[in-house]
Order: sequence, then C-alpha cells, then structure tokens
Amino acid sequence: MNKIKAIIFDYDGVIAESVNVKTEAFAELYKPYGTDIVQKVIKHHEANGGVSRFEKFKIYHKKYLREDINQLKVDELANKFSNLVLQKVIDSPYVIGVFDFISSNYRNYDFHISTGTPTGEIETILKRKSLRKFFKDVYGSPEKKDSHVKKILKKYSYNKNEVVFIGDALSDRDAARNNDIFFIGRYTTVKEIKKEKLLINDFSEIENILKKITTNERI
Repeated sequence: MNKIKAIIFDYDGVIAESVNVKTEAFAELYKPYGTDIVQKVIKHHEANGGVSRFEKFKIYHKKYLREDINQLKVDELANKFSNLVLQKVIDSPYVIGVFDFISSNYRNYDFHISTGTPTGEIETILKRKSLRKFFKDVYGSPEKKDSHVKKILKKYSYNKNEVVFIGDALSDRDAARNNDIFFIGRYTTVKEIKKEKLLINDFSEIENILKKITTNERI
C-alpha cells in the first residue's frame, strides 16, 4: 500500500481555469508580427504548457522572428506579459472541486506548488486568492519543475512513492517521471496527457484516483 504524504500542484489548468489567459497574452504580444507568427506562437505555447515564459520568448524570437533576444528584451516582454495576465489569472474560476479538496485536506497532506509562472507572481496570485496558507512551498520560474520536485523531495525526505504531482502539461508529467513520483494528469489541451493511466477531468474525481494509488489498483 502506498501512503501518500505530499501532493504537488501545477497552477494554470489544475487549480484555476487560467490557461486561456496566458494563450491570449502571448497572442497579444506577438500580434504586431502578423497572424502567421501569432498562430505559431499559440501552437507552441499550447503544446508546451508549464514552460517558463522567459524560455518561450527566446524560442519565439529566434525560431519564428529569426532574431536573437537579449535578457533586457526578455525582461521587458515578461513585464508586459505579467501586466496582461496577473489580474485575469486572479479572477479566473477554480477548477471544479479543487478549492474544497485543498481547503479540506491541507492537514491530511503536504501541499506544494510547482508552476512555470514566475515565483513572485504566483505568490501574489495565491495571496490575493487566500490560498497561500494551504501550501508548504511555492516554486515558480525561472527554475524548472524538475528542480522544484527534487528540492521538495530532499527538503522533506519523502519517499518517492509518497508523492503525487497533479498537472496538465508535458513539463508536469516529465518532472514527475524524472523524479520517479506518481503523476495525475488533468486533460486540457495536450493530447499526450490523455494517454496517462491516472487522469481527472476535475477534482470531483480526485479521491477515487488517490484511492487507486494507495491500494495499488491497476496503475
């Protein structure tokens, strides 16, 4: 039997229905370069949820605009992006059932956040939504999720079969795989996530999935 002690949550698309907010912000920033560039940016962004916006700006400028971009320009774009998304993410509705699950179970499990959103920004979002008190640790970009999970495992000396990562992106799945912990996928835009053995549409299903893990039921 696996006794789950810790759950790591992605934020966009797992706690809040805020994925489209980020998509619209990328579209807005690259709108001056034309429709074709915007479509390429959106396609890449949706296929690579959880990857830091800092990394994406470098990719989009080099791959689609054939421009090298310096850190000053990356930071300028990141600030514009943050201004576009912050309040909209805060205002985004919760994924069904997630608030009840978190607020009812934060004493039963250690909850952590691992997101591609910059650390300062996700801290602001959690505080503004009165969620911060439920999470032991909050990790964001520019550090990668793989590193977030490693730090959490080391800091709390969890056994790997005691930890679950709930995410909706390949970066979430890969962070879980690379650290040999359980992964529960929430299917949104990435078809590969739908192939996972443990899947939820929303948090009305989470207790049954956790039960499967704890009882080793066909996983």
